[in-house]
Amino acid sequence: MLLSLVLHTYSMRYLLPSVVLLGTAPTYVLAWGVWRLLSAFLPARFYQALDDRLYCVYQSMVLFFFENYTGVQILLYGDLPKNKENIIYLANHQSTVDWIVADILAIRQNALGHVRYVLKEGLKWLPLYGCYFAQHGGIYVKRSAKFNEKEMRNKLQSYVNAGTPMYLVIFPEGTRYNPEQTKVLSASQAFAAQRGLAVLKHVLTPRIKATHVAFDCMKNYLDAIYDVTVVYEGKDNGGQRRESPTMTEFLCKECPKIHIHIDRIDKKDVPEEQEHMRRWLHERFEIKDKMLIEFYESPDPERRKRFPGKSVNSKLSIKKTLPSMLILSGLTAGMLMTDAGRKLYVNTWIYGTLLGCLWVTIKA
Repeated sequence: MLLSLVLHTYSMRYLLPSVVLLGTAPTYVLAWGVWRLLSAFLPARFYQALDDRLYCVYQSMVLFFFENYTGVQILLYGDLPKNKENIIYLANHQSTVDWIVADILAIRQNALGHVRYVLKEGLKWLPLYGCYFAQHGGIYVKRSAKFNEKEMRNKLQSYVNAGTPMYLVIFPEGTRYNPEQTKVLSASQAFAAQRGLAVLKHVLTPRIKATHVAFDCMKNYLDAIYDVTVVYEGKDNGGQRRESPTMTEFLCKECPKIHIHIDRIDKKDVPEEQEHMRRWLHERFEIKDKMLIEFYESPDPERRKRFPGKSVNSKLSIKKTLPSMLILSGLTAGMLMTDAGRKLYVNTWIYGTLLGCLWVTIKA
């Protein structure tokens, strides 16, 4: 019985965040849909400005749970940009929480509403979210030979032409690194060796297509590239790296610290030609790999479990996140208190998902 109580208490840690985050989705989509209709005859910049504000509200609620609720300690290293910029964000990919880390940095620059992702194709079928991410400026891409360069260029160029603020998040590895999936790691290392590139241990060999297209389209619009390296502390064992936490594990407070190293790279220091950029990107991942080797395996205990240089313990004020959680939760609760509201809520889930899937199918 005691074990059952412990397990029940453990599961409750992620139950509340999950219910609120998923439960408020129809409310958010309804608010966005109303604005989408009202702004149909207005200049695009008016729609984009309020859409970014709405997105900031929802993602602030996400950060309430992933930062304030979990109590995770955020340690920042390297360059710490404070002002809004148009940037490409390049990071190592190891967990579903990686998407949240981009939000963690963006909110500290007051740029949370500007975050847009390059996403794998399959995510466009997510109920409600899949369609909305594309509407907000996200770009769905297929892997390898199926990658549609023209489509990505057209979308990015339209954002640049409209003056859309860009905090474009790309994970060049294309799939999550997991030290326990040795076949994936071996294939990645073999791919690098065949092309005369350095073999990497703690990251996968980065792919160039999405990064090159993004930079080529936006090079005159960008301010910089952020090269971001992330470690989730708490899942290693005696220096041996383990699989990074899932969102569920993270919300269960299994990750006490996130270490984030940022290199701000001026756009003039990035090669434009694709083959040169391929080498440059791989060199950036070599730097990541060396930092991660040092983090996990350094014989010097003073250099283990930390990145080089001074760290800043960055705490997010609850004043930036709690109001969003209360607003969206309150609106959702109010909707569910009436028969008409409950019917609207359920219909939004059903028909919003169907219309969203239809929309992404037509746009495919």
